[in-house]
Amino acid sequence: MSVHWQSYTSAREAARACAQDVLDCLDEALAGESFATLAVTGGAEARDLFQELAKAGRDWRRIHLFWADERMAPPADPRSNYHLAEETLISIARIPRENVHRIAGELLPETAARRYVDQIREFFGLDPGEMPRFDAMHCGLGADGHTAGLYPGEPLVEDHERIAAAVHVPGLGTPCVTLLAGAFLAARENLFLVAGAGKAAAVRSVFHAPYEPLKYPAQVASHHDRRVAWYLDDAAAALMDE
Repeated sequence: MSVHWQSYTSAREAARACAQDVLDCLDEALAGESFATLAVTGGAEARDLFQELAKAGRDWRRIHLFWADERMAPPADPRSNYHLAEETLISIARIPRENVHRIAGELLPETAARRYVDQIREFFGLDPGEMPRFDAMHCGLGADGHTAGLYPGEPLVEDHERIAAAVHVPGLGTPCVTLLAGAFLAARENLFLVAGAGKAAAVRSVFHAPYEPLKYPAQVASHHDRRVAWYLDDAAAALMDE
């Protein structure tokens, strides 16, 4: 398993390091392909990451942006992961609109999921049963061990056959559409950006608890023989040596 983690003195420093490695992944892909793909998520840490990416001065004309998950909210709604990326990355970095492949959060969840899967299949030219291979997959972690829209106890955590699906999580407040395990495992690299003392126990569990993805869904992307990198602030990494 090629998984490594590093802690930084602040959330911003962790985001800066994560952003640089995201760009390195994209550059590696562009060295051999005509385009590169990045899938992103939302959350407080994502804002820092997007701001770092936006000020990097990168040419985004050959980079395509996708989402690991999205809440069922219109694109202008502050709850929308797309809205956060639009405000802090897309508009500032002037990413071409044709390179932005958002999940239509304004639709019914199942409809949005079907459209997103169709969009991904068409873009990557996938055969039936084939998974997209995103060059870089930005991931977050919740205090409960969830990542993207994969929450503890959700049976879809163990679905390796479908690309994405609608998820109805009790207590979340709104349904969402999320990529599923197969898409995370097919990515060239998963990059987890996590900050805050409130997530320290979840970080430790993902790394050190027995493999129970239904309990700690983020383990799905970290317990396999593939490239996974974790960027933690010192608060999130506080329990890693216990």
